[in-house]
Amino acid sequence: MWQSGRVKEFSDDDWMGEMTPTPLTAQQLAALDDVLRGMSAMQLAWTSGYLAGRLSQNGDVDVVTTSLPQTDSSQKAPLILFGSQTGNAKGIATKLQAALGAVGISANVSDMASYKQAALKSEQTVILITATYGEGEPPEGAELFHKWLMGKRAPDLKGLNFAVLGLGDSSYEFFNKTAQDFDSRLEALGATRLLERVELDVDYKAAADTWIADIVAKLKSLSGSAAPSAQLTQTVKPASSAAWTKENPFVAELLVNQKITGRRSEKDVRHIEISLEGSGLTYKPGDALGVWFTNDAALVDEILTITGANGDAVVSSSNGEITLTAALTNHFELTQAYPGFVTKVAELTGDTRYISLSDDKASLRTAVADRQIADILRANPVALTADQLAAALRPLQPRLYSIASSQTELPDEVHTTVAVVRYAVDGAAREGGASGFIGSRSEPGDTVRVYIEPNDHFRLPVDPETPVIMIGPGTGIAPFRAFLQERDATGASGKSWLFFGNPHFTEDFLYQVELQDYLSRGILTHLNVAFSRDQAHKIYVQDKLRKNAVELYRWIQDGAHIYICGDGQRMAKDVHAALLDIVSEQAGLDPDGAEVLLDDLRASGRYQRDVY
Repeated sequence: MWQSGRVKEFSDDDWMGEMTPTPLTAQQLAALDDVLRGMSAMQLAWTSGYLAGRLSQNGDVDVVTTSLPQTDSSQKAPLILFGSQTGNAKGIATKLQAALGAVGISANVSDMASYKQAALKSEQTVILITATYGEGEPPEGAELFHKWLMGKRAPDLKGLNFAVLGLGDSSYEFFNKTAQDFDSRLEALGATRLLERVELDVDYKAAADTWIADIVAKLKSLSGSAAPSAQLTQTVKPASSAAWTKENPFVAELLVNQKITGRRSEKDVRHIEISLEGSGLTYKPGDALGVWFTNDAALVDEILTITGANGDAVVSSSNGEITLTAALTNHFELTQAYPGFVTKVAELTGDTRYISLSDDKASLRTAVADRQIADILRANPVALTADQLAAALRPLQPRLYSIASSQTELPDEVHTTVAVVRYAVDGAAREGGASGFIGSRSEPGDTVRVYIEPNDHFRLPVDPETPVIMIGPGTGIAPFRAFLQERDATGASGKSWLFFGNPHFTEDFLYQVELQDYLSRGILTHLNVAFSRDQAHKIYVQDKLRKNAVELYRWIQDGAHIYICGDGQRMAKDVHAALLDIVSEQAGLDPDGAEVLLDDLRASGRYQRDVY
């Protein structure tokens, strides 16, 4: 994957500058020179925005902060800051940049994780786009920025204009809380709101486009730009690896679907191998694999039976006019219930049960938690027409899985580790959407639609001699298998230490043979395991961390990078608490000092988390 660097700031006279090294040939540079040399500042800004939009669509390059000439030298370029958990906020940020460029307004784009916080007081206009993770928490990449802005060190921001867009999931109690935090805090610090905060749910695309248009109109009116509006058309897709995106996934062959837990395990964990041959797709250790899936035919039939809707009726979907059965199978979310479904059914039918449930928000969240659409309908049977059912459902969303392989070692494959979600609701057996599709209903030779979701905040150290500490219980082992493969394939000499945990040694030791091989060959320096239910007293990875506190702190002093992958609601918090205790004890710091030390490690990229 070609990785872009920070763009050099340049003037009209020396726009080419010394932008080396370059991925372009001499002929391409000469052609680019001919095209751009006579352009005005406004034309250069439009071109920058147009290219940003193409890059956002292609999805295989980093967003970079750019600075281009302004039509009004007194106006500083607007800043678009994003905090993204699954790439959606990043996508909207680059799309906004492109839309602004189309009307002659150049804008800078930056991830909150890499933005220099102290620079905020010198900005004139800031547009914040942020997801909310878990129970009202900022995304991983936005956490330090959020902590700083909410803290005592945040500056007076009088003179700053701002707008906030939130992305969330209404199934959670603290829907879009991070966006609310940013919005209220910026106002409290003296900044002026350009537009009212907008909060979007999982089905966000149409509303996001409307918001982008509103932002463009507002900034255009403020800048006094006379540039004509231009709608970017992106109907032609390049015939390259960049063509395979979330919106246009690669249809790949499933090579291996192997259960890697024992027969008596309470978990069904699958090692999945997928061919990327001919795709041109590239990835790095730490990236995620996006998987599109189809809903189980039995689940579709159950919903049709309960509602009495005609499966052959034609309805509208994201792919145009298709039968209801096809839409339920391929385009609508069925395996995750959400409050919006209940409120929409209440609105469409006037059913008193759905209206009553909709009116009590706390009860509504409880009612949809760990339920599927069929479970809501079974508990409250209601007749729906095909159009009503389609109108109440939201579009299907792909799932992301940590990549468990190194492309250096396996150039035409991508691996991942999938725990098949299975549970029962009132006696009805249920499976997870993507995990059931790829783990239970797909066999080698079948096809699966995939794309790569880069994760630039979960990367191996650039220096191969740097030691790494990896903490990944359960399927959190996946990216660390990729890390170890990469270090083995590249001959990295740095020490490595893995902490792995699961319920039982005999049934749940994922990738045991591979890990023992890495240990025997020195690719893995230390391996500590915690099998929580193999003894009367439960032992977890955080307990193993505390037991090795002295040596762990020595590794940290020697420059080790720390990585955590897995459950973010419990495990990651418990591990963070253990690290705080270790740092506090070994460094002789109070809790606040230990927190500052870990924050410094995070800011420098030495403490990274990939949690879900």
